[in-house]
Amino acid sequence: MNEGRQAHRATLADVAARAGVSRSTASLAFSGAGPVSDETRSRVLAAAAELDYGGPDPRARSLRQGRSGVVGVVFDERLLQAFRDPVNIGTLDGIVEGLGVDSNGILLLTETGATSESVRSAVVDAAVIMGCSPHLGTIIASLRQRGIPVVSIEGDEEDGVVDIGLDNAGAAEELARHLAGLGHRRVATVTLAIDERRASGPIAPDAESGITTVVTAQRLAGVRRVFPDAAAYACADSFVEGGAAAARVLLDVPVEERPTAIMAQSDLLAVGVLQAADELGIAVPRELSVTGFDGVRIDGLTRHDLTTMVQPVAEKGRAAGQAVVALLAGDEVESRRYPCVLHAGTTTAVAPG
Repeated sequence: MNEGRQAHRATLADVAARAGVSRSTASLAFSGAGPVSDETRSRVLAAAAELDYGGPDPRARSLRQGRSGVVGVVFDERLLQAFRDPVNIGTLDGIVEGLGVDSNGILLLTETGATSESVRSAVVDAAVIMGCSPHLGTIIASLRQRGIPVVSIEGDEEDGVVDIGLDNAGAAEELARHLAGLGHRRVATVTLAIDERRASGPIAPDAESGITTVVTAQRLAGVRRVFPDAAAYACADSFVEGGAAAARVLLDVPVEERPTAIMAQSDLLAVGVLQAADELGIAVPRELSVTGFDGVRIDGLTRHDLTTMVQPVAEKGRAAGQAVVALLAGDEVESRRYPCVLHAGTTTAVAPG
């Protein structure tokens, strides 16, 4: 070979010729999916080793099958932020389990606004949209325009989209009735993001109809069934810092006007509420009851057993992964709703006074 000339890269045809078999037999020997004798398979693999051939090009296989072999998992925030939430981690683990050991790989995508191109350009066979997304409608529209099957987690049952979610309104109502049964009447709620702007601040009653984050709207609706006049404060994200900032505002009022209970729409937000109460010298649960939502392990709760609604995080993820597999197989798939279970911990008690 002349110096500087690119070396010939062995192909499957070269391996077949060296082993003295047809190209199709060599292909079956590599896949292990056909009637090839052990002796023939050994001869093919030996020829491949001599020619430094590593196997069929997966890109070519993808082109022949018309699939990438990849499922996109879409977050509407930076991954660094997404993985601060144990709900996301548990759900993602469930998705991988639901896809199965012999199924597609996953590609993590972020959709953080109108300028993001990840969802519009990613080469994926299907997509799972992680929950509590203010951008849900935009993401679904983009994927459906490309003809990509979509499964949403904690989204909305839009036409043609399989959704795996919770009875959020029913769960929030049950939690609110728990507080009402303890005598609470002045109740406030700290919510997840209400729309794509992710603005923090009080939610005016006439603005609630404009909430575009499905989970936020559903959980707030459940609270309203029991406490129609509860003050509501929106947070930009489901983080401890946001919950603490919201609680400082809600609790910075005269004692006779101060809420006796604060319902947070996530356990992370509830930890922030507990931190703010501690800073302000307000005893939990004697002076203030606090509830969360999720039932996940949270750092910072060593002194408390949080009253919360426990949701089946991993089970939702598994169901989403299994739904993707079924959709790619051409099967009909229905949306699913899971119940939550009330865990009455030590952060709620009889209302003071």
